[in-house]
Amino acid sequence: MFSNIQNLKVVSAFIGILLMLFSSTALSIPSFSRQTNMPCSSCHYKFPELNPFGRLFKLNGYTMTGIATIKTTDENKSDLQLLKSLPLSVNFQTSYTSVASNVPDNQNNVIEFPQELGIYFAGAITPHIGAFIQISYDDQEGTIGLDMTDIRYANHTSINDKDLLYGVSLNNAPTMQDVWSTVPMWSYPFVSSGVAPTPMVSTMLESMMNVMGFGTYAMYNNLIYAEVSAYRSVAQGGPVPPNASSSNTISSVAPYWRLALQHQWGNQYVEVGTYGMAPQIYPVGITGEKDKYTDLAFDAQYENSFNSGSLIAHVNYIYEKQKLDATYESGGSANASNTLNSLKVDAGYNFNTGYSITVGYFNINGDNDNKLYVPAQVEGSTNGSPNSNGFTLQATVYPYFNTQFALQYVVYNKFNGSSDDYDGNGRNASDNNTLYANVWLMF
Repeated sequence: MFSNIQNLKVVSAFIGILLMLFSSTALSIPSFSRQTNMPCSSCHYKFPELNPFGRLFKLNGYTMTGIATIKTTDENKSDLQLLKSLPLSVNFQTSYTSVASNVPDNQNNVIEFPQELGIYFAGAITPHIGAFIQISYDDQEGTIGLDMTDIRYANHTSINDKDLLYGVSLNNAPTMQDVWSTVPMWSYPFVSSGVAPTPMVSTMLESMMNVMGFGTYAMYNNLIYAEVSAYRSVAQGGPVPPNASSSNTISSVAPYWRLALQHQWGNQYVEVGTYGMAPQIYPVGITGEKDKYTDLAFDAQYENSFNSGSLIAHVNYIYEKQKLDATYESGGSANASNTLNSLKVDAGYNFNTGYSITVGYFNINGDNDNKLYVPAQVEGSTNGSPNSNGFTLQATVYPYFNTQFALQYVVYNKFNGSSDDYDGNGRNASDNNTLYANVWLMF
């Protein structure tokens, strides 16, 4: 069995060879690129990081078209403007994971083939309605299901001779509709292992799934962005409608809000913003006491373009207040109220020659609760603390914009509350350090 150092050398050499073999600047043509007749670099620094034009393309409902469409010619009939071909793309990922110390009773040096296989419907439906819909195969479940979804209408008007871009979005996860690479759905490292140990807890904004959200948004003068949405549980793989056997069901609707200010001058760009949501959730069933969460987040993004490439930096902080009336009443929490905080910071440089280097720091911390956070082998906490922090280092080679090879190393300073013997079974935080290699193809 290879050590992590040996694995790092092998995979580094592999990526180095790929970089030498594929030093071309040719560009990919997935469905959005086919629709606009523009290279992927028009919208991306690298997939999936959006540049200013890419953010506007998404806000405009994925509807910009640079090719001939099928149109109605009879003025007495309803209008029609369709793409000549169905806008489909395929996403394929395979990966290799090696954890510093074997997880008990599990094989190490794991290959996921595929880690993900997805089909996208991604493109214009009408001149003002577009969609980004992903259906994916999950290797661990062995099932096919709905993944990321964003269907939106967008249009323009003017206020005081300034442009107002406005629209509505129907999506299936908070921040799915966002256009900045700070928020949970689109944040660094973009790819990660599906089998390595990870911290035991995350905020609601980072983990809420099986929901449907509907909201409205506006961008004024390409400067101020605002959005309000509401989310409701949509059962997947469970009882429909939700009933007494359901879990983590939203009571009524969960409000979500977003406000951001952006500005570009010369080659530089900055965004600062805030967002949040306030769900009330039934842990079990659909009646009785509810757990109440209030998540408030702050984010910032900085971009600077140079002749050799682009420097991109992100900051995202989430503060979560938990009022655990249902969990506390059932004896599942030692505290009626808890807090949880999540901080992520990253900075990277994307070289025009087709590779990037990125460093990220993450920190999760919150109140001790020896009933929520209990000892368990690998996944537990011996001291009742959720605190975890560390660094994610990643080198990415993208010889073509639709082809990426990533080498990632995750270093844990603290894991589930401690650096040493965090689970009560002798496992240290550094035992979960992870070497991860990913191949990502879009076509």
